[in-house]
Amino acid sequence: MSLLQPTPDAVDELVCSRRGCRAEAAWGLLWNNPKLHTPERRKVWLACDEHREHLSSYLDVRGFLRGAVPVGELEVAGTP
Repeated sequence: MSLLQPTPDAVDELVCSRRGCRAEAAWGLLWNNPKLHTPERRKVWLACDEHREHLSSYLDVRGFLRGAVPVGELEVAGTP
């Protein structure tokens, strides 16, 4: 991530965030609820290829979606 852009929160387990899905995540969906979070905060939902569109649409309809990045660009909690 660039120093000029908001930094996403670290993620724990690289598993899709869709309820009931245990597939390996391929994407990090970056979002922010402006009523709850500061403008530079980026929460992360993880998505497998199958559920990326569904989760992205859910966030986008609410005006929360800020972008998507491959999981390789995310910081994993507990790693240096």
